[in-house]
Amino acid sequence: METPPIVEEKKEGILKGDKYIWGIYFIFCFISIIEIYSATSTLTFKAQDYFAPTIRHSIFLLLGTTLVVAIHNIQIKYFKLIPIFLIPISGLLLIYTMFFGETINGAQRVIKLFGFTVQPSELAKLGVITAVAFILARSQRPDGVSKDAFKNILWVVAPACLLILPENFSTAFLLGAACFCMMIIGRIELKKLAALVGILAAFVAVVFLVVPHLPEGIPGLDRAQTWINRIAHFSGDEGVPAYEEPTVDENYQVHHAYMAVANGGILGLFPGNSIERDFLPQAFSDFIYAIIIEEMGYIGGIIVMLLYLWLVVRAGIIAKRCTRSAPAFLIMGCTLIVVFQAIMHMAVSVGLMPVTGQPLPLISRGGTSTLITCVYFGIILSVSHYGVIEPSSQKENEEPDEEINENETFPSEDTPIENIPEEVNEFY
Repeated sequence: METPPIVEEKKEGILKGDKYIWGIYFIFCFISIIEIYSATSTLTFKAQDYFAPTIRHSIFLLLGTTLVVAIHNIQIKYFKLIPIFLIPISGLLLIYTMFFGETINGAQRVIKLFGFTVQPSELAKLGVITAVAFILARSQRPDGVSKDAFKNILWVVAPACLLILPENFSTAFLLGAACFCMMIIGRIELKKLAALVGILAAFVAVVFLVVPHLPEGIPGLDRAQTWINRIAHFSGDEGVPAYEEPTVDENYQVHHAYMAVANGGILGLFPGNSIERDFLPQAFSDFIYAIIIEEMGYIGGIIVMLLYLWLVVRAGIIAKRCTRSAPAFLIMGCTLIVVFQAIMHMAVSVGLMPVTGQPLPLISRGGTSTLITCVYFGIILSVSHYGVIEPSSQKENEEPDEEINENETFPSEDTPIENIPEEVNEFY
């Protein structure tokens, strides 16, 4: 009697999910530590401790990595709890911040909780993105999307953006743009989206035309004049090239960011040799991409940009292979909010957009923003692990994401999300 061959079960390591996304994540962390070490010269001077800012940031990255490892082991269905808790909590915190928040760089965006600085808008972004993903998933039909989907999404997105808008226009715009793209992916009717764009354009036009003629100190409009001034300066109303303008308080950050980019050249000055880090007030956060170009050159700047674009490509590939619509919308939403923010930051640093104050995700110095970005990566990796079913390699003893009827036929990896029958999405 023959002894049956012993089949060794392949053990999964601690890091599950898409290996390319893990690679992108760790490369960002590596770049971040190097550039924070270099770009925090003004902070080290104040603290009289050369390593303190880097150690603080490394601790946040370590906590963030712990979050990524923990979250990417959570099955996708449990992410429905995120908006249930975060949307009301972040809404209350945003209202509290409007009246009692701490003013940083002229805006009330943060609050102190138990000795920690918290940015409620980051919590709101995470809650809204996950909510929109599950609304779109639940609304998918064989012939399109349910009629209530657009209205339900607006009920979630509009209040969050309106609460964020008074003190942080760029974050409200970023969140709205990401949700808008998710609605396009989710097959919301184009005429509804066009009407939304028209209404928003009219609202912005009215604000920019009316605010300059209003008296100062009106609640909710304190920052509007700052937005107008930044856009006016960016558009160059005076007709004077940037290199001929004198460096004054209004353009101090922008000019030194341009100098950093110009200093970089093709290969850069190499890490630790930045000149403008001593002059650029937010070199470690709002303008760290300029410091990256100064130290790593145009080649380094392009590599960082391509890493964010590769993240979108990988997310798109995984979304296409998802067997249900909820994971697909979830991974695209989390990826879009990260990459849009990165594009906005990089565009500001090289002079393609007005100053916005957006950090570079996972690279800029930060607390709440760094941890929330790590949560996004954890969700993305969870989808890459649980959202894509590989029939040929599925283990018999692996716990499925839900109870599955043996007679139920799921679409293959190549089946587009829009062709998934309604009953397949019913769970989500």
